Amino acid sequence: MKREDFAILKERVHGRELVYLDNAATSQKPQAVIDAISEAYTHWNSNIHRGVHHLSQVATSKHEEARQKVADFIGAKSSDEIIFTKGTTDSLNALAFSFGEAFIGEGDEIIVSGLEHHSNIVPWQMLCERKKAVLRHIPLREDLSLDIEAFKGFLSARTKLVSVAHVSNVLGTIQPIEEIIRLAHAQGVPVCIDGAQSVPHMQVNVQALDCDFLAFSGHKMYGPTGIGVLYGKREWLEKLPPHEGGGEMINHVRWSGTTYNELPYKFEAGTPNFVGSYALSKAIDYIQALGWEAIEAHERELTEYCEAQLSAIEGVHIYAEHQPKAGVISFNIFTNHQSPITTHQSLLHPFDIGTLLDQQGVAVRTGHHCAEPLIDSLGVPGTVRVSFGLYNDKADIDAFIAALKKAIMMLS
Repeated sequence: MKREDFAILKERVHGRELVYLDNAATSQKPQAVIDAISEAYTHWNSNIHRGVHHLSQVATSKHEEARQKVADFIGAKSSDEIIFTKGTTDSLNALAFSFGEAFIGEGDEIIVSGLEHHSNIVPWQMLCERKKAVLRHIPLREDLSLDIEAFKGFLSARTKLVSVAHVSNVLGTIQPIEEIIRLAHAQGVPVCIDGAQSVPHMQVNVQALDCDFLAFSGHKMYGPTGIGVLYGKREWLEKLPPHEGGGEMINHVRWSGTTYNELPYKFEAGTPNFVGSYALSKAIDYIQALGWEAIEAHERELTEYCEAQLSAIEGVHIYAEHQPKAGVISFNIFTNHQSPITTHQSLLHPFDIGTLLDQQGVAVRTGHHCAEPLIDSLGVPGTVRVSFGLYNDKADIDAFIAALKKAIMMLS
């Protein structure tokens, strides 16, 4: 799928052709996105919204057109429901502060899941510490799927918010988000979706899902770093106080007090990343030109092919094997060690595997993937994670498998 659009894939690492399989951490950028950044700084760089001169008006127009493009991309009712942030983590922190200030009190409960990235755990922990509230997490079944029956039991009059990942950044598994939203809404509880790993890999429509909030990052969907989105239903955003103060988010400032701007600017203090929003709009154009049907089919084929190749290697343990995934596979390698007395299994450390793969030009991610509670529940120090983007192909997987077999041979 248009590998030639991604110049970095021609780079060589340790004298080898680069095989980039770390897309869940960050994706590479097509030339159209890189060119957009250069265009902005070359031709119309100027602070937006407050200038009457030509450059400012052009920059403002590009920024607001990007906001509308994002709204259309995720199926929002209005661009007023799109708040630009630095990324998913920033979005979730902003929501935790604003929602917490407005709606969380002592003894109230927030529900997350046992699969979450730290960015969907720590902001809620901090909120609960401030407000003396309680953070609960949906436990995992033996197959690493969410225990929805336990979730049903958690929902009560004390529940104020549910915030869950659409796709696990460790396992790649797609969560039953529609059912979670339906169950929560039946109790009058709003739902936030961490879409960091879903928005780049599948079509997400916030109105169809009926989620109340959605957070995602530009850099994981072929856009630039430093730009992200917090979507919120208008009826919720209007109730929430701003999480930051400064320029742009105000209506009037007096010594007697300040009144706040209208949506979405109430939540966008200071000079926004208008270059990032413009480049993000070009990433959206790129995705839409390829089409979701083709992207999803391509990445599904790669994931199934890679999982089949991995499962054929002795000692490889794939987590949540055979479950529907969105471009991510986590695994570990166990080898049998024999002595005159006993035979036992030994884990080949993920860091060692990752280092030997890197020396062969293959980029993967190892460790706890900012999801320590999940990794702790697996009883391992970390995993090896491979993750795919639209530019990967079966040749990448073949090269990875060959490099992995060599690494296993060296470590065993």
